[in-house]
Amino acid sequence: MSVFFGPVIQQGYVVPDIDLAICHWTERGIGPFFLEELRNYPAIVDGEQVVLNLSAAFAYSGEQQIEVIQPEDSVNTIYREYLKSNPEGGLQHLGVWVDNVPEKIRELASSGKKFLVRQQYGDRHAYIDSADWSGVMIQLMARDEKIDELFKIVYQGAKDWDGLSQPVRKIDWSTGWPVQSG
Repeated sequence: MSVFFGPVIQQGYVVPDIDLAICHWTERGIGPFFLEELRNYPAIVDGEQVVLNLSAAFAYSGEQQIEVIQPEDSVNTIYREYLKSNPEGGLQHLGVWVDNVPEKIRELASSGKKFLVRQQYGDRHAYIDSADWSGVMIQLMARDEKIDELFKIVYQGAKDWDGLSQPVRKIDWSTGWPVQSG
């Protein structure tokens, strides 16, 4: 457990091909993955307002959440930057829960720790990186009812999964609910 952030609850992988990444994990018995295609998603990257297109999928292995992200545009983001350095993809961030993202950022800044806020989604998520050493980023994630419910659905899906049926399930991020397949 980190003395600054608490326990890591998520491993975030950035990949060039989300279908291959999901296949990698499901062949190892981890799944099912709940997939969302985010379109025209607002973000702030290195202080600049941008709009992103990406796919993200979530699964659990025990208590650990696995997230895979595929950028689907040419916007210069931390995801694109990661793939430039790691063309085959890999572990890009570790996710932690915080009560309040802006408050945690202020707390870290006032503690004298050197870090950069690289990418944000409103005041609910922020990726921070060390100013002195580049490595795996930390994603600060604020809990709320919608995200808690979504992650419970993903967690329960993993507990109930038989390893074969519906390895990929769609979710609607706007509602946080799985999309029923026909």
